[in-house]
Amino acid sequence: MKKTHKASEKDIKKAVVDYLQWKGWFVYNNFQSLGSHKGLSDLTALKNGRAVWIEVKCPGGKISDHQATFAARVMGHGCEWFCLYSLDDAMEAFK
Repeated sequence: MKKTHKASEKDIKKAVVDYLQWKGWFVYNNFQSLGSHKGLSDLTALKNGRAVWIEVKCPGGKISDHQATFAARVMGHGCEWFCLYSLDDAMEAFK
C-alpha cells in the first residue's frame, strides 16, 4: 500500500509565499506572541497599494473565533482577508 503525503500547514504556507513573491508581492509572516493581536493572520501580502491578510490552514482546518473576529475587522475596513487551504486557493484568490 502506497502512503500518500498530506501537505502540512508549513508546506502550504511556503508554497503560498513562494508563489506570491514570484508574482511580485511583498509577503511577510506575522508571528503570534505575547502582545500580538488575537487572531492575527499568518501572512500579510502587499502589492501596488493592495494589502491582503492571509490565514493558512490544512485542508479541513477551521479558523478560530479570534481569527474570525480579526477577519471581520480587516474586511470591515474595506481590506482583504483570505483563508487558504492550498496553493490552488492562492492562485484563485490572486488572479
